[in-house]
Amino acid sequence: MSTRTVDWTALRHREEEPAAEGLRERKKRLLRQRLSDTATELFMDRGFDAVRVSEIADACGVSEKTVFNYFPTKESLVLDLGETTLDSLRTTLADPDLSPVEATREILSGQLAGLTSWLAAQEDWTQAKAVLLRFGRLIGSTPSLRAYQRDMTDRQVAAAAEILARRTGTSPDDPEPQIAAAALLALWPVQFQALRRHLRGARTSEELHDAVSADVERAARLIGAGLDSLAPARRSR
Repeated sequence: MSTRTVDWTALRHREEEPAAEGLRERKKRLLRQRLSDTATELFMDRGFDAVRVSEIADACGVSEKTVFNYFPTKESLVLDLGETTLDSLRTTLADPDLSPVEATREILSGQLAGLTSWLAAQEDWTQAKAVLLRFGRLIGSTPSLRAYQRDMTDRQVAAAAEILARRTGTSPDDPEPQIAAAALLALWPVQFQALRRHLRGARTSEELHDAVSADVERAARLIGAGLDSLAPARRSR
């Protein structure tokens, strides 16, 4: 399996076709997907720093300006899952029928299901796992990508703190929503680390899914015990 056969968008997240999508919107969505997938293939083949945005544009038959119209930075071409997570936090975490931990687990579960479904669809299980590990190494070995991830996490924590503050009648600057948001977002590295740890030993996508889910659930239970006490802070007069 070469990187040229990988559906990178399906690997990173499952973006379903909108029910009422018009032709113009569909073209824009597919171009965005092609730009991201092409960039990821080139980065995997040659390294992130060795590929210019102009090369990605040429490979897709568009201008460099068009690439930046869809992706504000070179890093966002490959780490677009962060924006998807941010959008999911703004909707799912605000759902009053879900506890903060339940909402976070729902987002993580969907992302994990997308990845393991991709794995299950590959013909060669061993090579599919190797592609995932290479993708992880690309991120881990590129300082600008790691910095982009840290910045995105900060944005996600800030957004989650605002949502939790609204749910509890507190201010986003209060310590309770701040620490709660940071704890919830810490479940993402738990899931990523669990994927790395279990990927080599897993024999099927179902086995991998169950092992990673179990690790995330253990961490979520610990966080949930603390968040059960999250309530409006008492202010001194």
